[in-house]
Amino acid sequence: MNDTIHVKTMAEFTASGETPEILFWVGCSGSFDDRAKKITRAIVRILNHVNIKFAILGMEESCTGDPAKRAGNEFLFQMQAMQNITTLNNYNIKKIVTGCPHCFNTIKNEYPQLGGQYEVIHHTQLVQELINEGKLKVQGGEFKGKKIVYHDPCYLGRANDVYEAPRDVIKSLDVDLAEMKRSKAKGLCCGAGGAQMFKEAEKGTKEVNVERAEEALAENPDVIAVACPFCNTMMTDGVKHFNKEEHTKVLDIAELVVKANNL
Repeated sequence: MNDTIHVKTMAEFTASGETPEILFWVGCSGSFDDRAKKITRAIVRILNHVNIKFAILGMEESCTGDPAKRAGNEFLFQMQAMQNITTLNNYNIKKIVTGCPHCFNTIKNEYPQLGGQYEVIHHTQLVQELINEGKLKVQGGEFKGKKIVYHDPCYLGRANDVYEAPRDVIKSLDVDLAEMKRSKAKGLCCGAGGAQMFKEAEKGTKEVNVERAEEALAENPDVIAVACPFCNTMMTDGVKHFNKEEHTKVLDIAELVVKANNL
C-alpha cells in the first residue's frame, strides 16, 4: 500500500479560490509521532473515500497549547492558542475534525473564550455520522467475529461525554465488543493525560498504563481499540509489558475501519 498521500492545505485552497467543507486538525502526535502518523493516514483515507473536501493547515498548524495548560503554564497556552485562533479566523474556518481528543477538547471548549468559535468533532464522531448517513459502507473484514475491547480516552469520554460514537463504529464491524470493568464514565486514564506523557513517573507500585493494559488484557481481546494517539502509545507499551503484542493489537478506530474495508 502506497502511503504517500497529498493533502491540500488551506493556503492552497485559498489560492485557488476554493473552500473546503472541513479542516482536519492533525495535531502534534499525528504530525510527528511515527505510530500516530498511521492514524492520520487512516483518517485521510476515510475522508478521501467519501469524497469530503477537506484541508489541513500544514506548516501553519501549531500545538493547541493543551500540554502547556495541563502542566500549569497558562501564559504559554494562551500564546499558542491565540496564534492558532488568528490563523483559523483568517481562513474563516467553520468546522474542524480532530484526530486527537486533547486537540478536540481544547479547540472545542477552551478556544471560544479566546475568540475561536468553531464546530469541532472528533474523528470517531465523523466516522459514525458517515456510516449512519450511508456515505461510508463498512464490513468486518479481517476483524469479523474478533473480540475487541475499547478504551475510553479521558478527554473524549469523561470530559466530553462521547461514549457511543466510537462504540457504534466498532459494532458496525460485526465484532464482539467487550467492556472492561472500568469503562465509560468510570473509565481509567491510560496515564498520559494532563501532560503526564512528558514527565517522569512518580513513586508508586505500578505504572498507570500497565494497570489499564492489564484490565484490557483480562478480557483476552484480539484488539484493544483506542481513539487517541496518547492512549495508543500507553496501551501499546502496556501490552508489550505483558509480552502480549503477538496476540493483542492496539489500533485506532480509524485504522480498524480502513483495514477492515481495504480503503
